[in-house]
Amino acid sequence: MAEVVSSVAPLVDERRQLKLLIDHVSDHAIYLLDPDGRICSWNRGGERVNGYTAEEAIGQHVSIFYIPEEQQQGLPQQALEHVREHGRLAGEGWRVRRNGEQFRASVVIEAVREDGHLLGFVKVTQDITERYQAQCLLQDAQRSRQHLQRFEGVGRLTRGLAHEFNNLLTTIANALDLVALRPGADARTHELVELAQAAADRGSLLTRQLLAFSADQTLVREPVSVPQLLDEALPSLQRACPQAIQMRVELAPALPPIATDGVQLHSAMLNLVLNSCEAMPQGGTVTITARVEQRLAPDLAQPTRRRYVAIAVTDEGAGMPPEVAERASEPFFTTKEVGKGSGLGLSQVFGFVSQCDGFVDVQTAPGRGTTVRLLLPAIEDVEHA
Repeated sequence: MAEVVSSVAPLVDERRQLKLLIDHVSDHAIYLLDPDGRICSWNRGGERVNGYTAEEAIGQHVSIFYIPEEQQQGLPQQALEHVREHGRLAGEGWRVRRNGEQFRASVVIEAVREDGHLLGFVKVTQDITERYQAQCLLQDAQRSRQHLQRFEGVGRLTRGLAHEFNNLLTTIANALDLVALRPGADARTHELVELAQAAADRGSLLTRQLLAFSADQTLVREPVSVPQLLDEALPSLQRACPQAIQMRVELAPALPPIATDGVQLHSAMLNLVLNSCEAMPQGGTVTITARVEQRLAPDLAQPTRRRYVAIAVTDEGAGMPPEVAERASEPFFTTKEVGKGSGLGLSQVFGFVSQCDGFVDVQTAPGRGTTVRLLLPAIEDVEHA
């Protein structure tokens, strides 16, 4: 009986083995660069990760994968110089595909030498965008959770003080009313009583703000349409701004409803808009945006993704340095002069959003303006949480 001979060549050639091995790694882009940084060879993973075919990539400089800002800064050349000197470079960064889409990449570059002479470089790139985004979500949730825990004790103390203070103010206000009703009170007495009543009213407002910060206010939570609320609130928000301030609203389509107190949300938005106006004394634009975001809930023991409606107020002001931004939500903390503000505005917003099972994210830097984002759970997640 004749022996059947396989037409498939055995894998005995080491070069062929290496070529097959490299070419069949589909989730890593592996390519060889010449000493000037031009692509000499290209594996199948390179096409999947970077979007170029071998014919399009070979002969091109490796800088085509870098975002424009890093190309202008000369980062590709700096990376190759580092590898020439040290032999290896590993790190992460943003890269760009052939279609212009940016992705997060883990990159390793190794120098290829023979008898001490540099022959080129081997570069390995992996798309880690999903992992990077998951890490960012977890870090955001941990930061928000730490923030909530930090102010939990302060909230309890504030709640007790606010109730005691409110009882005192009630007694003072009642006494002032009785004094004003006395038949022998002259004009000067009435004037002094009015001043004292105005101060008591101011104290009452402060206690309400304290209760809002401590999440002890009574909320009427019901389904709220964010587009409808902003449409109704926009005229009053615009009137609260000086003439030099312009207002722009950008809403994502098909926003889900949220379960919250519409009156308190309107008040929180007004608070943020007024802060933005104060940050731009020479004028500018306040931008209000709303979109859906997938975030990890910071108040749950186990990291759980939720859909949030993120309502953001952005200004073009001077921004805040890190040490100020870190304390921005503390009650009574303010950078204004004495008598110009109580320092309870932003803390009131934090308390209200926390009471709605949401959280606040502040993004700011000197010279880059400030964005305060209220993340409130979409109503379907509230019902099934």
